[in-house]
Amino acid sequence: MPTDQLSRTFSALADPTRRDLVARLTLGDATLTELAAPYAMSLQAVSKHLAVLERAGLVSRGKDAQRRPVHLQASVLEPVTDWLETYRRRAEERYQRLDQVLADMDSASETRLPDRSGPSQSRRTDTARRSQAGPRQTPQGGTR
Repeated sequence: MPTDQLSRTFSALADPTRRDLVARLTLGDATLTELAAPYAMSLQAVSKHLAVLERAGLVSRGKDAQRRPVHLQASVLEPVTDWLETYRRRAEERYQRLDQVLADMDSASETRLPDRSGPSQSRRTDTARRSQAGPRQTPQGGTR
């Protein structure tokens, strides 16, 4: 099992059911029975998912008379958000640099490209010479 908090959090959130449980708990505390209602799995299976989230520090279970509401510990998500933001910023900076390189290449190629409005003079000359020369012989003895 991972030992640092960030790894424990990512490990716990690797499962889509646990991510859904966290998403639902952002709306407010809920009991095990309330959390299990939309899933086609047993209370025991949902309880095991909650235990993983609890070991990661993402949720806590309280005691409220007969109820044991599950509470989201949102502060545990802050290091994940910070970590992701660091790499999102780095990727954004790389994309901005790439955009600049592509823009520079595009403007440089526009200044060096010949006029593409029609065939170049040398193409016109080559075509005219070929048409005046008549049919050419192929290696097999036929004409083109």
